[in-house]
Amino acid sequence: MTTVREATLDVLRRYGMHRIFANPGSTEIAFLADLPDDLQFVLALHEGSVVGMATGHAIATGRPAFVNLHTAAGLGNAVGALVTARVNRAPLVVVVGQQDRRHLALEPFLAGRLEGLAGPYPVWVNQPVLAQDVPAAIRRAWHEAMQHRGPAVVVVPMDDWIAQLDPALGLAAPATVLRAEPAAGPAARELAQLLNQAAKPVVVVGAGADDQDTWDALVSLVERLRAPVWQEAFGARAGFPQDHPSFAGHLPAGRSRLRAVLAAHDVALVVGTGAFRQYPYEPGPLVPEDLTVAVVSADPDELHHSQAELAVLGDPATLCRAVAEQLTARTATTPTPRTEAVAPPSAGEPMRAAHVFAALAERLPRDVVLVEESPSSRPDLHRLLPARQPRGFVSAAMGGLGFALPAAAGLRMGDPTRPVVAVLGDGSSLYSIQGLWSAARYGCGALFVVLSNGRYAVMDRLADKVGGKPPWPAFEEVSVSGLARALGCPARRVSDHAELLTLLDEVVPTLAERTDPLLLDVPVHVDTHFEP
Repeated sequence: MTTVREATLDVLRRYGMHRIFANPGSTEIAFLADLPDDLQFVLALHEGSVVGMATGHAIATGRPAFVNLHTAAGLGNAVGALVTARVNRAPLVVVVGQQDRRHLALEPFLAGRLEGLAGPYPVWVNQPVLAQDVPAAIRRAWHEAMQHRGPAVVVVPMDDWIAQLDPALGLAAPATVLRAEPAAGPAARELAQLLNQAAKPVVVVGAGADDQDTWDALVSLVERLRAPVWQEAFGARAGFPQDHPSFAGHLPAGRSRLRAVLAAHDVALVVGTGAFRQYPYEPGPLVPEDLTVAVVSADPDELHHSQAELAVLGDPATLCRAVAEQLTARTATTPTPRTEAVAPPSAGEPMRAAHVFAALAERLPRDVVLVEESPSSRPDLHRLLPARQPRGFVSAAMGGLGFALPAAAGLRMGDPTRPVVAVLGDGSSLYSIQGLWSAARYGCGALFVVLSNGRYAVMDRLADKVGGKPPWPAFEEVSVSGLARALGCPARRVSDHAELLTLLDEVVPTLAERTDPLLLDVPVHVDTHFEP
């Protein structure tokens, strides 16, 4: 005989979940106390940071990360981060503590109504009927998270961990699930025929195309098709090398400007996202009337909320490779690579976000993982810091703040071979500032570049657009670098552009080897222009 806890720890070992991201509570003590040395407990000081770190780790490794949350309070605090994990396609196994099964019917203190607390965002939710079913449920959660690319939640009453389990009974879940990929044949032929007949095709890519196989397949397709490539608006990851001559930029998020971009084309191939992501509502048609749209995605949800004539469910790399082989090669002038230059600030001129991005662009290595959460300066970041390798750009697909800081730590922890730089607004950083403690405690040597203007600049601009006066105050008295140091994270307040360049020249060459994180608190002038 063995205990449910011991059998569950063996499940974690078998599926490579050797780190437990958590903020502990009393309903999890029986599971967490005396944790074996081959499993690492990773503490974050708020559940949003717990899930943010795990999400970054899952994105870096491509495998589910293990999260442990404390009943209703912990799961409730984590819901926003779980929403981001779902929309960012990050596989997570989330075990949530529950009160003792033997008196749950009486709703004792700390009992939670947990099954619906995160709404429809988990890909699977289960509270095992019997304690002996817990290890099997966690095994199944791993497969559910992998298949559906999101958080799978298992609710475990606290007394289940010490219950006895007969190993001879086995686990009521498969040990291995293999996915047999269907041949791309008929779908690829139909897509190739559509593109071969197009006079002026265009390609749009999204986060679901952010892997080396899909990038390679898309480059081959685009170079035969001679079509421009646009990144989806508000994409969480880059679906195409953004330093390629065919890369045209990021699609606008409003209908009128989207139609203007697409007006010159007759066929749009959308890969790894839906058609088309928007932000502000505008009246009128989504796309030009004579544009034929075809969507390729491994995510059925993306297909079913797309306005398209043809939708293909399947692996984007497999399909794009097969389509490329059937395309008639076109001849066209190779586009001139885009170059962006930003003059440094003159004497007495305040720094702007673009000055910081230009300085980073000159110094960051090709393999950098750039994590973004700076809404008011995102267009400049996209323009000046292109993603040059898969996972070269990571952002929160859902738009909620508090993701980038802990995610950067998790990304570095999940793949310590690549340097990680997070660019955040000071307002964004405050949503998960506790994550800096974890980054320092666990040696996640990420560089955090905080653009400090002492206000919610993007909200101020949105208020200006509607002709209103924002009722919220500025918070210029908040010192992000001071908070970082209080949390044990090394930090520097940058005084001017020259000091910024000196610090970057000192720090960037060491990014790949760093174990200590560093936060640069960079004061920037508030730009007045905003176009989502």
